[in-house]
Amino acid sequence: MERAFKVDDWVQWNSEAGRVHGRIVAVHEAEFLVHGYRHHATPENPQYAILNPRTGHVAYHRPQVLVRIPPPD
Repeated sequence: MERAFKVDDWVQWNSEAGRVHGRIVAVHEAEFLVHGYRHHATPENPQYAILNPRTGHVAYHRPQVLVRIPPPD
């Protein structure tokens, strides 16, 4: 099953803190640096930048761990 997400989709995933949700703010299809860490991404296996609206933190995840959810009210 292909999981194609786009900017402004709302998604959730499991983390050490439990279920976390956020809005996709960018799609990376090439290697990129964040705080000195190199993230590996390709068009076939992108990484998504996801903004947590509660904390303002941006997380980076592959589509395999994400589940699309409806936008919060």
